[in-house]
Amino acid sequence: MLKRFGISLESDLSDQFDEYIRERGYTNRSEAIRDLIRDALIKRLWSEGEAEAAGAAVIVYNHHLHELSKKLTDIQHDHFELVVSTMHVHLDHYNCLEVVLLKGKAKEIRKLADTLIAVRGVKHGQFVGSLSGDIP
Repeated sequence: MLKRFGISLESDLSDQFDEYIRERGYTNRSEAIRDLIRDALIKRLWSEGEAEAAGAAVIVYNHHLHELSKKLTDIQHDHFELVVSTMHVHLDHYNCLEVVLLKGKAKEIRKLADTLIAVRGVKHGQFVGSLSGDIP
């Protein structure tokens, strides 16, 4: 069932929102507002940390650095119950990209992703997560 409601915005804010909608390819304001509300609710669930979630930690590192590959692998083995799969890509002679797929409690997989990203020698890292269960 759909519920309708109205909102009031200053003209400048409304214009900026319409630009946001066009840039992202939404067909109408309602779709954009629904996505923004879902995003806010998901962020709240993430901050509580108990929701079942899945995500990917993406890291880039120099595999020639002493023991770095081993350290990253050891961390994953220490948390095997959260690691679903790992994909390793050789970018060039020195650099590798690794995608670690995670599943578990939001706070636990976020902590593991942050641990992997923070390992000394990791050049760049990012985590993308989503809830596993019902998303509003």
